[in-house]
Amino acid sequence: MTADIYRLTTANRLMIADFLDGLDDAAWTAQTLCNGWTVHHLAAHFVQPMLIGFGRFFLASFRYRGDTARTVDHFTRRLAQRPRGELTTLLRARAGDRVDPPRVGPMGPFAETCVHLRDIARPLGLDADVPVEHWRILLDYLASPAAAPALTPPGRLAGLRLVATDTDWSAGDGALVSGPVEALGMAITGRRAALADLSGPGVTRLR
Repeated sequence: MTADIYRLTTANRLMIADFLDGLDDAAWTAQTLCNGWTVHHLAAHFVQPMLIGFGRFFLASFRYRGDTARTVDHFTRRLAQRPRGELTTLLRARAGDRVDPPRVGPMGPFAETCVHLRDIARPLGLDADVPVEHWRILLDYLASPAAAPALTPPGRLAGLRLVATDTDWSAGDGALVSGPVEALGMAITGRRAALADLSGPGVTRLR
């Protein structure tokens, strides 16, 4: 399964590089669903796991008192100083890198390719997305006890029954939340913009 995740992550990175190269100047400066980050920032963030090793990341985290989010933001903003063409070239060249971060493992980079692509495309009103099967794999992980807290905070899905309306996928017990797999995945990982695409009595709880 791990080898499959690496393969899918590679395919997603290559597709995202093509997508980014097709965006115009205005799109690259547009805000994404990641607060404070433009498309240029997210392009930089895509290559961060391949360019910034754990040792370097760990040492930098001391500056931010162990705050992972602030450390990620630090490196993303530094990498975003590079020209966009350089970032997409790097993304293609390093697409096959097998990154295995602590706590999240290979599912972390895979999840980022799925979720961050939509963090860019949703505000731009674009349909660019990973295949439905990729979302099914990610949702199986996000709804499982093995999910990393950084992706699915503890208790977020308690008492909820999640049902996809565009493919055969469901998980959990409780109040119903239904909608496309992409919207389910985005909402589970904290993207409030996706809640409008979901329905059912459990949506209020998830919100």
